[in-house]
Amino acid sequence: MKKLKLVACISLLLPLTAAQADFRLDSRYQDQNGDLMADIPEDPSQQADPSTLIFAYTPVEDPAVYREVWSDFLDHLADATGKKVQFFPVQSNAAQIEAMRAGRLHIAGFNTGSNPLAVACAGFRPFAMMASEDGSFGYEMEIITYPDSGIDEVEDIRGKEMAFTSQTSNSGFKAPSAILKADYGMVAGEDFEPVFSGKHDNSILGVANQDYPAAAIANSVLDRMLQRDVVDEDQIASLYKSQTFPTTGYGLAHNLKPELQEAIQDAFFSFDWEGTALEEEFSKSGEAQFIPITFKEHWEVIRKIDTANNVEYNCQ
Repeated sequence: MKKLKLVACISLLLPLTAAQADFRLDSRYQDQNGDLMADIPEDPSQQADPSTLIFAYTPVEDPAVYREVWSDFLDHLADATGKKVQFFPVQSNAAQIEAMRAGRLHIAGFNTGSNPLAVACAGFRPFAMMASEDGSFGYEMEIITYPDSGIDEVEDIRGKEMAFTSQTSNSGFKAPSAILKADYGMVAGEDFEPVFSGKHDNSILGVANQDYPAAAIANSVLDRMLQRDVVDEDQIASLYKSQTFPTTGYGLAHNLKPELQEAIQDAFFSFDWEGTALEEEFSKSGEAQFIPITFKEHWEVIRKIDTANNVEYNCQ
């Protein structure tokens, strides 16, 4: 596959902050071991053991497509836990977080930017991430436009419209907001008009169809859409590419029984991708396995971005 036109490639350099020290869980959760995640309740009466496990994938693309993509994995998860497993098609990050906070969602993949909010407000305990065969992982935020848009560099967005996905998205809002302000002196609502598409694929299609002059997106989503021929390379020009960020974090509700949490984690790491719908879809962005991660280590850069953007985790 040929490379997209790349006008500039610049790393996001954020100053060291007190992001870790400032991160706080909602008052309903405890963190006795300092891993920045909600502890499993010690009282067995506070531990959940549902007969049906509800799984949701982050709402970056058409939920109908991803119900089938995850079908082989969810069959494996059912075998590994002895539970029924149901796919829950969420339409927004807010709905996904609220579902876990309310006890209606047990296992989920939360996108990069919404991970801290899910951890702080919903008791989410991420433990896995997709990676390539060699163990490398991550994606980049790109600011894209379409050829002959009149936007040849990032500064040309000034005075124009720019699409973001949602305010909880790292690559779709948080990272580009920090970069545009720090590196280009551009603030949304003052130097350009922000619009919100809701999802990465909406932003990408909007640029490809020339509905948006520019957009901030996750290039892992773009790669999969190019592979599926949803958009063509000739419809997209890349203006900016960030440093590598962690991808969707997979984890579970903090109050599931410890032995059930262990069985769920084992199911992720024992899943054989070969020949599955999951492999067919995610190999398009180079992913081939689940690897163990920690929120404290792997999401440090995202917490720093939140601190740079003065983000507060409002759990009300």
